Amino acid sequence: MGMLKEFKDFALRGNVVDMAVGIIIGGAFGKIVTSVVNDIVMPPIGMLIGGVDFADLKWELKEAVGNAAGEVITPAVTINYGMFINVVINFLIIAWAIFIVIKALNSFKKKQEAAPPPAPPKQEVLLEEIRDLLKTNR
Repeated sequence: MGMLKEFKDFALRGNVVDMAVGIIIGGAFGKIVTSVVNDIVMPPIGMLIGGVDFADLKWELKEAVGNAAGEVITPAVTINYGMFINVVINFLIIAWAIFIVIKALNSFKKKQEAAPPPAPPKQEVLLEEIRDLLKTNR
C-alpha cells in the first residue's frame, strides 16, 4: 500500500500535472506547425522551384520489385530528403516560437524583479515614527 500512496503523491504533485499539460499542448502545437509547414509554407516554395511537392522528393536507392500482375513484392528503398526538409522547417518554426515565449517570460520576470517593493501602509509608517520618537525621548 505504501508504494501506491507514494506513486499517487508523485503523480498528483503540481510539477507533474503542469508537465503533462505542457506535453499535451506541445503536441497540439506541433500538429499546427506541421500543418502550417506542409499546407502553407511548402506549396509556394515548391511552386517557385517548378511545381515540386517536397514530400515527394526522394532518392531511390533500389527500385521496387513487382510480379507479373503488377503487385509490389518488395517496396523501393528510398532516402526521403523532401520529408526531412519539411521536418527541419517544422523544428525551426517550433524552436523560434519557444524562443519567443521564453524571451517574453524572462522579460516579464525581469520587470517583476525590478519593480520596487510597495510602500508600507500609513499605519505602519506612523507606528515607526512613534517608536523612533519614544526611543529619542528616553
